[in-house]
Amino acid sequence: MSKKVKEAKPDWIRIKLTTGDNYQEIKSMMRSKTLHTVCEEARCPNIYECWANRTATFMILGDICTRACRFCAVNTGMPTELDLQEPERVAEAAENMNLKHCVVTSVARDDLKDGGATIFAETVRAIRRRLPFCSVEVLIPDFMGDLESLRIVMDAKPDILNHNIETVERMSDKVRAKAKYHRSLELLQRAKQLNPAIPTKSSIMLGVGEEWDEILQTMDDLRKVDCDIMTIGQYLQPSEKHLFVQKYYPPEDFAKLKEEGLQRGFSHVESGPMVRSSYQAHEQVKSAAQHKEESALSQA
Repeated sequence: MSKKVKEAKPDWIRIKLTTGDNYQEIKSMMRSKTLHTVCEEARCPNIYECWANRTATFMILGDICTRACRFCAVNTGMPTELDLQEPERVAEAAENMNLKHCVVTSVARDDLKDGGATIFAETVRAIRRRLPFCSVEVLIPDFMGDLESLRIVMDAKPDILNHNIETVERMSDKVRAKAKYHRSLELLQRAKQLNPAIPTKSSIMLGVGEEWDEILQTMDDLRKVDCDIMTIGQYLQPSEKHLFVQKYYPPEDFAKLKEEGLQRGFSHVESGPMVRSSYQAHEQVKSAAQHKEESALSQA
């Protein structure tokens, strides 16, 4: 059998190493409050840049995921407990960081009846109590398609409802564990039905074996369910046991995809080799609000 030869990372895959006072302060704060960030757990390449700019994505519901997606570096297994005080600690950390935009995500908790939806909602409300002018984005799992769990989150009125479809339909079962392509689309559609005023967002990663026309089809599928914001980034293999990178897309391809997305009506498209779901999230809030205002004016 021929052995898989790993393609060398191209020059445009670069990580900004910035470990100044802000980075060290945020790292110390997370440890002192026993909080987790997806920045660390998923080994995000933008952690140095984002933490230096005092932005972070909080990961609630522990650090053990009940799923084992083949692209993700988060630990998998069976969680042992639920921390009911976590929402208040997240809110306190956000207040100490004086955040203007806060992103909250989680591991998948299929062991919980509501998938962790109640903790998501309580975290949104706790942040709002301490930081009333801070916008809050939630990046949620699919809750196994449970509408009531989604309703619990939507009732907390996050500023952005984010759920990642991750890849194209053909690759979905190979890349993701338990999550289903059309169930993700249905979740985004239901979120819009529950509250049309809340922008929805989704993300895909490139380089796991998809074709160009499949990427465009995924864009079309997301727009059919009125998804507002899309982020597109390069998949990077976190360890030897994860999926191999099939292709490194050059920056010009990401630029083309941004144009394709904007032409299809997304209010904001963040597209680049190092882009991740929460990268430049604060700018996406502004863009979505501006797009909504312009649409209202055009219809007046």
